[in-house]
Amino acid sequence: MIRIFVGLFFLLLTTASSLNAQQTISIGVSLSLAGKYKEMGTMQKKGFSLWEKHVNSKGGILGKKIRVLFHDDQSDSELAKAIYQKMIEEENIDLVFGPYSSGISEVILPITEKHHYPVLLSGASSDKLWEKGYEYAFGVYTPASKYAISFLQMLVTKKIKNVAIVSADDIFSVDLSENTAKWAKKFRLNVLIFERFKKGNKDLTPIASKVKASQTQALIVCGHLDESVDMRHALKKMAWYPKAYYASVGPATQEYHTILGNDSELTFSSSQWEKEVGIHFPNGKEFIQSFQGDYQVQPSYHAATAYASGMILEAALKKVGTMDRKRLRDALSTMDTMTIIGRYGVDKSGMQVRHFPLIIQWQEGMKKVVWPEKLKETDPIFK
Repeated sequence: MIRIFVGLFFLLLTTASSLNAQQTISIGVSLSLAGKYKEMGTMQKKGFSLWEKHVNSKGGILGKKIRVLFHDDQSDSELAKAIYQKMIEEENIDLVFGPYSSGISEVILPITEKHHYPVLLSGASSDKLWEKGYEYAFGVYTPASKYAISFLQMLVTKKIKNVAIVSADDIFSVDLSENTAKWAKKFRLNVLIFERFKKGNKDLTPIASKVKASQTQALIVCGHLDESVDMRHALKKMAWYPKAYYASVGPATQEYHTILGNDSELTFSSSQWEKEVGIHFPNGKEFIQSFQGDYQVQPSYHAATAYASGMILEAALKKVGTMDRKRLRDALSTMDTMTIIGRYGVDKSGMQVRHFPLIIQWQEGMKKVVWPEKLKETDPIFK
């Protein structure tokens, strides 16, 4: 009798678990919650979690609750690869979001492509990702080739002619530096120095010395948070600052100011989103207020782009009315929709073509949007 009761109990438990799974859409994602991309990955997790909370509070999608399953790849591409293989090949996850960084995305895309999983990349922008013929990869960021165009335009209007471009040797930074150099020449700027350094090299003083000796007016550093901070340390060590210092990714985070304090002043960067502009986009105000209320910090663009990826996926699922991944892929390929970061739309390769970045500058301890002219909060300041 006891055996029958125990068997019946486990049968009911299994059935309940199965029914619960049928009422849930599981979305797996590997993020850099430790390691060199921790600041950005942690912000992404907050963004995805907030989207999940908001969607479920409104009844979910297609009559089902959303469950985002987070994994920590520790900023390691091989670990991320193993995570996506397990999620897709063993756990049969319903859908996936992309990881942080172009380098890690490059490693996991063959897996998602092989199994026909559409993936929104809310943390990758290297142009090379869109040159491999993938049919299931979709960009959310402005591609690296166009990341610094607005900054260069601003230099032209301010009659700054001589620039130096240095970069780490990871896929995103290389893409950004090469394309920035091409655009600089189109704008008839003089690229006095174009140099690359090993990612992880903390002492950038030798490169900074070359830049100073070249009489460069604007220094452009292509990298992530560490590179932006390390170059600023090098400039301080030399007691020199160019007329304009721009670094990608890092200065758009609050962590940049937390690390450098007053030394963050006057730094320029590109941002995929800032709250002063984002508040005017769909759900923008709700996102900002909820994020600050739940986490007691200001969202960076990494959090906003993660949330926006959820909005895009939600719109695609509602459009096709099914979980069929091929039909979902087709919808993501052709959609033109608005999110909290602005407009989403991709070309035939899956590269984002409708979103553009803002230029921010740290002024008096705060990030300020200084470009484009129509959206700026204040004027840029040059040394």
